[in-house]
Amino acid sequence: MTPTRRHLLFTGTASALGLAAVFSHRQAPAAGSSEVFEVTLTDAQWRAKLTPQQYAVLRQESTERPGSSPLNKEHRAGTFTCAGCALPLFSSTTKFDSGTGWPSFWKPLDKAVATRTDRTFGMARTEVHCRRCGGHLGHVFNDGPQPTGLRYCMNGLSLQFTPGAA
Repeated sequence: MTPTRRHLLFTGTASALGLAAVFSHRQAPAAGSSEVFEVTLTDAQWRAKLTPQQYAVLRQESTERPGSSPLNKEHRAGTFTCAGCALPLFSSTTKFDSGTGWPSFWKPLDKAVATRTDRTFGMARTEVHCRRCGGHLGHVFNDGPQPTGLRYCMNGLSLQFTPGAA
């Protein structure tokens, strides 16, 4: 049987999706690094504390589907905190609609996040994690609005929202 163009396209797409699934769940942020975090739990404790989806994002550096987070539509005054340790991370005053499908901010709160280079998928990106528990939050890019020009593109599953003064 001679492969058709449709068959080759389908096979190539399926292979790419399979590889993406394999590489989308990586080790926990603190696992191969020398970083020490204030909040440390065993893997079993993290699994008990978080939903399976939160665990995949915060501890295995997975990514939620774009447009799936209810926090995309959160426009009240308040604070976005880490779903792993409740550290305040972002003020609602810095949230903006980036059109990417993930909650986006142009600036974190002081001493809230830390970054490191993420070299997955054959590119270098800046990964953002909670500075207190090491939970993976998302990535930061240089295409955001002023005054910083940054876009902190965060997984909604890694965040919780607390309404109130921002």
